[in-house]
Amino acid sequence: MSTFAAVVLFVGVLVYAVLGGADFGAGFWDLTAGGAEAGRRPRHLVDESLAPVWEANHVWLIFVLVMLWTAFSPAFAAITTTLYVPLGLAALGIVMRGAGFAFRKVMVRTDQQRVTGAAFAASSVVTPFFLGTVAGGIASGRVPTAGHGDGVTSWVNPTSLLGGVLAVLACAFTAAVFLTAEARRRDEPGLETWFRRRALVAAVVTGVVALAGIAVLHADSPRLFDDLLGRGLPLVLLSALCGLASVVLLRRAAPRVLQGLAVTAVAAIIAGWGVAQYPFLLGTHLRITAAAAPTSTLWALTIVAVVALLLVVPSMGLLFVLAQRGRLESH
Repeated sequence: MSTFAAVVLFVGVLVYAVLGGADFGAGFWDLTAGGAEAGRRPRHLVDESLAPVWEANHVWLIFVLVMLWTAFSPAFAAITTTLYVPLGLAALGIVMRGAGFAFRKVMVRTDQQRVTGAAFAASSVVTPFFLGTVAGGIASGRVPTAGHGDGVTSWVNPTSLLGGVLAVLACAFTAAVFLTAEARRRDEPGLETWFRRRALVAAVVTGVVALAGIAVLHADSPRLFDDLLGRGLPLVLLSALCGLASVVLLRRAAPRVLQGLAVTAVAAIIAGWGVAQYPFLLGTHLRITAAAAPTSTLWALTIVAVVALLLVVPSMGLLFVLAQRGRLESH
């Protein structure tokens, strides 16, 4: 039962990483789009693409926090009392991002739009970075079972910094592929080329950092390195193949094929981390079974989670379908 709860928890992590990652990555391209005139059209496409879904994706973050808090409360306490700095900064980034995105639409003066736009774009980069450092701290075993670990070295270390950088790059790559597909759907060849070039650059940079990361993990987290290149290797290879295929097919494939390949590339590497981490919740010192709540609590939580998913998944599916068909665009 505890393993099942852990799988449900990790599925929530995976879905948030993919859907939320695409949103954060759009903010990355907003930040790097250039001046007001040069970046006007890319920013408009980012606005139009994000507006219907940007807030909805955070439901998966809430789902993950509730599952972790209720089903694995010792791990939740250990993580929050050790990694409170990056978690706090990520939460601040989420708030600033939402405020910046919402207020940019209603501001009239150009200088006000620049300030709110900068808040949205900068926090879209900062937030995934700190969430990536949290993942690195957990995976490398720097969160003690009793909590209250080192507030600095738990996330300022080679594995965590690698996780932060890869999170930002993966978000940028996913968003660039999604926005290339969206520009093609809207029959805007200029924007399609603009985002396609950036998807290629993001893919190359992500690949280079990932290859360099092999040496980083080998030196800093040998257990994670062994498991990723052991039982996690098929998923790592699947991620690499899908990423490569999405780059090769950027010019020709249908938008949904491109989006599917980008999603699979990100989801597979996250799943590879989960497989490498099993059967531990924290490093190699806190097993899933040791951190799990009593069976009766897990059963009650499972029932609540199933009901929640039955309500959320169809609703979000309808939201994404309407967004993809252009039925939610502002006029």
